[in-house]
Amino acid sequence: MPAEPLANLSTQPPAGNASHTGVPGELEADLLPPNPQAAVFIIRCVIPSLYLLIITVGLLGNITLMKVFITNSAMRSVPNIFISSLAAGDLLLLVTCVPVDASRYFLEEWMFGEVGCKLIPAIQLTSVGVSVFTLTALSADRYKAIVNPMDIQASSAVLWTCIKATAIWIISMLLAVPEAVFSELAIINDTDNVSFLDCIPYPQTDEMHPKIHSILIFLVYFLIPLAIISIYYYHIARTLIKSAHNIPGEHSEHSKRQMETRKRLAKIVLVFVGFFAICWFPNHVLYMYRSFNYNKIDSSLGHMIITLVARVLSFCNSCVNPFALYLLSESFRRHFNSQLCCERKSHQERSTSYLLSSSAIRMTSLKSNARNTVTTMTLLNGHNLKQDMSL
Repeated sequence: MPAEPLANLSTQPPAGNASHTGVPGELEADLLPPNPQAAVFIIRCVIPSLYLLIITVGLLGNITLMKVFITNSAMRSVPNIFISSLAAGDLLLLVTCVPVDASRYFLEEWMFGEVGCKLIPAIQLTSVGVSVFTLTALSADRYKAIVNPMDIQASSAVLWTCIKATAIWIISMLLAVPEAVFSELAIINDTDNVSFLDCIPYPQTDEMHPKIHSILIFLVYFLIPLAIISIYYYHIARTLIKSAHNIPGEHSEHSKRQMETRKRLAKIVLVFVGFFAICWFPNHVLYMYRSFNYNKIDSSLGHMIITLVARVLSFCNSCVNPFALYLLSESFRRHFNSQLCCERKSHQERSTSYLLSSSAIRMTSLKSNARNTVTTMTLLNGHNLKQDMSL
């Protein structure tokens, strides 16, 4: 899942036996199907094109998502701040990990220098940490909103959320420091005794390092966060089931609307978590398999296909969140569509609206004021409805 498993899935420098290293060039030569020209076309054209599509779609979705949340004050809520931070982490992964991984299909050796070998793995692991830790924070926020609704929402909640999001980035960067420390350039010899330069994530002479590294990565960046999230959602589900049978009569309609809004937000976060688990699990399994078979190279076509699927699937996780949010949130979908519309159309609509009669303008103002009053009213449990309705 981290930088080096992603960027070096095709490189496995075995301890004490570099001649069995699985490198891009070797994989291409050893795994060629009966039609070599078709294999070269797939490796040199189709796969890089697929990576380019992932980058394009991911950049479009996440940049638009962040723009919607930044430019619209009504969208600056606690959940949306976390989601914006999540999008920033996805952008970081898209602009660092995907191009480096794609370059391995048409570059014979590492071309990013010693500084790149130190920084790129750390940057990539930072982005993954931001993603999984932000999802955990989002789940905790939904737990607090649903299971502990009597906690008063402080007026400085948005500020504190920004501080929490910043802390997640700092912690993720600190946890990624070992990647920069242990990653190093090495001269590797392939099966034809051809030497080439590559960036490896750990010393070649240490057989225990890859095993320990893969286990820690799996625990810290996958299993433990998902276990915590599962506990949160267990209590959320139990609270929602109880609330369905125990809604105060005098506030039934109000409580139902409130609970539906919170259920919808919890569902969005759960979808994000589900995509993360599905997209990253194969990469974790593959990385641990390689780490515990450090002196063996699986040169089968099936292993190559599994490797490519795991890579692409993990990269796709950085693309799906904006589109999942688009499908699940009517408010975000409306703002997203407005961002894609041309400025001329928006200007024409504003001009037409400005020419309405004064009575219509007053009516619109009254409706707007009433809507704002309802939106910003404080609920009985202390939460601001705007915080839950932003999405």
